[in-house]
Amino acid sequence: MNIILAETLLAILRAHPDGLTEHDLIRKLAHDDPAFGPDAYTNELSLFQCHFILFHHLYRLRDMLWNERQGDLAIHCLKIVLHPCPDGTDLLPTTPDPLLAYYLDLTHLEKTGKQEVLEMLDAFWLRFVRNDRRAEALAELGLADPVDYPEIKRRYRELAMEHHPDRGGEMEKLQAINAAMGLLEPLLGR
Repeated sequence: MNIILAETLLAILRAHPDGLTEHDLIRKLAHDDPAFGPDAYTNELSLFQCHFILFHHLYRLRDMLWNERQGDLAIHCLKIVLHPCPDGTDLLPTTPDPLLAYYLDLTHLEKTGKQEVLEMLDAFWLRFVRNDRRAEALAELGLADPVDYPEIKRRYRELAMEHHPDRGGEMEKLQAINAAMGLLEPLLGR
């Protein structure tokens, strides 16, 4: 582990007890380490490499803090927070962390090329759009997550009967309800 980077990370995190986003942390590191400078943002591959290096060091730092009972590091791209070590507790995780294994294995950094990064980004955006569309479709049915398929189906049937033109409803509303259910069923794997 790069001791200087670990000390810099620890100093930055201690100076921000409410935590930082990954982006904010990278901006702060850019002053001290060229690996996090402006070149890290030139393309998708360099951005991935910057992200990977940061998370690799964050997970190593978390392990070091755990082993020395100095604290806990919550690691997420939206918030990275250093927590104090609670007295008398064992901080070591009891369940395996797949992200830990991924980021500690430097072969992922070495073997991941531009095409793999683009594929990961495409997969992320597909999941993001799918989740966004799901939320909109659920809202059309008057629902919100968390909700299971039987509840969605029950609500759809209620609304379809209520808004069916043969029962005095409006065709436009029924079409919107049908469109929402048509979107939800493939997302639910039905």
